[in-house]
Amino acid sequence: LAEEVKSLLRVAWEDANHPDKGFKYLYLSAADYGKISAANSVNVEVVEVDGETRYKIMDVIGVQHGLGVENLRGSGMIAGETSQAYKDVFTLSLVSCRTIGIGAYLVRLGQRVVQVDSSNIILTGANALNKVLGRRVYTSNAQLGGVQIMYNNGVSHLTVPNDYTGVVAMLKWLSFVPKTRSSSLPLIHPADAPERRVKYIPTKMPYDPRSMLCGRLGEGEMAGWEDGFFDKDSFVETLQAWAQTVICGRARLGGVPVGVIAVETRAVEVTEPADPANPDSEAKTMNQAGQVWYPDSAFKTAQAINDFNHEGLPLLIFANWRGFSGGMRDMFDEVLKYGALIVDALREYKQPCFVYIPPKAELRGGAWVVLDPTINSEVMEMYCDRDSRGGVLEPEGIVEIKYRQRDIQKTIHRLDPVCQDIIKKLSLPDLPATEQQRLKDDLAKREASISPAYEQVAVKFADLHDRSGRMLKKGVVEGVLDWPTSREFFYWRLRRKLREFNFCRRVEKIQKCTQTEATALLKRCFVEEQSGDQNHRWEDNRFVYGWIKEQLRSKSSLLNKELHQMERVEVMSQLSSMMSQHADMALDMSFSLARRLTPEQREKLAEVLTQSAKF
Repeated sequence: LAEEVKSLLRVAWEDANHPDKGFKYLYLSAADYGKISAANSVNVEVVEVDGETRYKIMDVIGVQHGLGVENLRGSGMIAGETSQAYKDVFTLSLVSCRTIGIGAYLVRLGQRVVQVDSSNIILTGANALNKVLGRRVYTSNAQLGGVQIMYNNGVSHLTVPNDYTGVVAMLKWLSFVPKTRSSSLPLIHPADAPERRVKYIPTKMPYDPRSMLCGRLGEGEMAGWEDGFFDKDSFVETLQAWAQTVICGRARLGGVPVGVIAVETRAVEVTEPADPANPDSEAKTMNQAGQVWYPDSAFKTAQAINDFNHEGLPLLIFANWRGFSGGMRDMFDEVLKYGALIVDALREYKQPCFVYIPPKAELRGGAWVVLDPTINSEVMEMYCDRDSRGGVLEPEGIVEIKYRQRDIQKTIHRLDPVCQDIIKKLSLPDLPATEQQRLKDDLAKREASISPAYEQVAVKFADLHDRSGRMLKKGVVEGVLDWPTSREFFYWRLRRKLREFNFCRRVEKIQKCTQTEATALLKRCFVEEQSGDQNHRWEDNRFVYGWIKEQLRSKSSLLNKELHQMERVEVMSQLSSMMSQHADMALDMSFSLARRLTPEQREKLAEVLTQSAKF
């Protein structure tokens, strides 16, 4: 507040003897106004009351800057800069004590948050809210923004017991991120050999997908360590307590950092706390099925993809979704909106992105749609395990629509010898009515007795349409993999794609082109450089990775010569274009360029000009 005005203000009471009746306005006496008028601390209106000149205060401005709304303007500027910083650089916040108001917005705008267990992220303090509500509702700030709120709703990515472990967690997070936006990924010597086999085998029954990612200690006959897909102890999960039907984090594959998204196959419980400010509210616990996208888990998936993209990480999605939850409550909670955000995030992805359907997993309906590689074909590839499924609906659902009871009946009549014999007898001429009715009854009984078995046949037939062989034949997946060797495949595929992406960025600096065009150039050089019997090795990821590495290392290589020639053509094209657009300055440009030539180059230029003059 403006202290220079506060110490001088006077009150125009409705009744000076009874202040409880209220007041008309605040004012300054003529003498007091004279003391501060030069400082422009107030806007006033002059009024006369019983011969006294009063300066009625209309606005308090204050001498000191930073008393009011101008602070919010600065906060808005900081908010805008933080939002932009998330897109430009790596942002990460550690909340060690309390962040309030704009501070709470800033940690959210920076997206990645590590919260100490005893800290709070709040908009308004508990005491201030209690005053607004007129009663003591909240007993502490922890009720409003403690880890039990902010970790469970996805604002905080990690929680830690103290500042030290918070700094350690931040450093570990930073170890996955490139040094600058244009730097290569921080590779380390792998703890596990890239060629080692994946020993943990996912099952059809619900299981902990973290075992698939990290490995686990087996039990009983499987005692001993069962290796998971990624390097041992490298997986760091974030946003664990929020939207638990989706698992996301960062891991290393043969020492290469990657973003990871996987699916919870088990049912989980979601608890909504009661609000102490609303006496009628109650805590609610809801069950969410595994392998299904709900509004919160769809949002979590989209947010994780955006985070990985801004961190410059390749992405590996272990897809095992049966679809989106489309019930009335979830539709009201905007599952459609958050599902669309997944497509938006993948459309903007700039690094290699692999979608892999692991063993015993399935990808169906709308879940397939939002992960299909055609969303961003320049960076996305989809693979499936030999024992995985992909389709529009589950086999039971397809049977309900496309293989109904009358179709099952036709199959029974075509295949069952007993039914065929009965049908043959029914077709005999001059069959007595009683015999005909008996045969019909026998046929109905036979159909009823074997119908369950044929219903399973129908389900099996529908399931055969969802197998990996059909997915590969239809070109919707790049390849069919075997789970034990999938780690080795993805390691070398990733190393190759990273090399290809680096080459493509070099090409894009020379001339504008798409990722597809740059890759086509790379393949043309490969085919040209390799002998005829080696062309098939373009599909050998390890071989192509080594070839690109050697080509870019040698200045005399075909690839570097091609890049140099492209650069030469692009420069000549730009010079020619500039001279055509500015014909009046073409001579000046030529003189300027000539002055920059070496003596040998000038002599050669003179020869060319002399020869040109003769013609």
